[in-house]
Amino acid sequence: MAADPGQVPPAPDTNEAAIAQAIQSVTASTQALVKDQVELAKLEMQAKAMVFGRGAAVAAAAGLFVLGALFLITEGLAWLAWYVLFPNDEFFLGFFFVALVFLLVAGLAGFFAYKAFKKAQSPVPDQALAAARATQATIQDETALMKEQVRDVVVHPEDQRS
Repeated sequence: MAADPGQVPPAPDTNEAAIAQAIQSVTASTQALVKDQVELAKLEMQAKAMVFGRGAAVAAAAGLFVLGALFLITEGLAWLAWYVLFPNDEFFLGFFFVALVFLLVAGLAGFFAYKAFKKAQSPVPDQALAAARATQATIQDETALMKEQVRDVVVHPEDQRS
């Protein structure tokens, strides 16, 4: 027997199907959002790692040139200190004087480096975390709304029939 085209199917089946479809849609959207958040975190970490790697390579090259220059400067300063401060004594006193000055400068540099490392941020994907928090809040809001709609349909199914 053919169904009457003007006849409306029973509301509970339609409501259950709509609820099931909405739940599937929310689940699929949530999975897609989580995958997007993970991809964003990966891309952000890769970008930070590339910047850090380039900076480390340039710093290493600069360090080699500075090391060579410091060797020559140290040698010159030691001879100059002997010539100016101890002209009648042995020349090794000039080298000890320059070494003492360098140790004091190294101590200050170490202190400033310690302070800088203490302030440094860890390589955390800030944008991805912020987006994940926003997504979580949106999902919670949508879940609460959906719970209310499901509760209304389940508690008052006869009201939904027209």
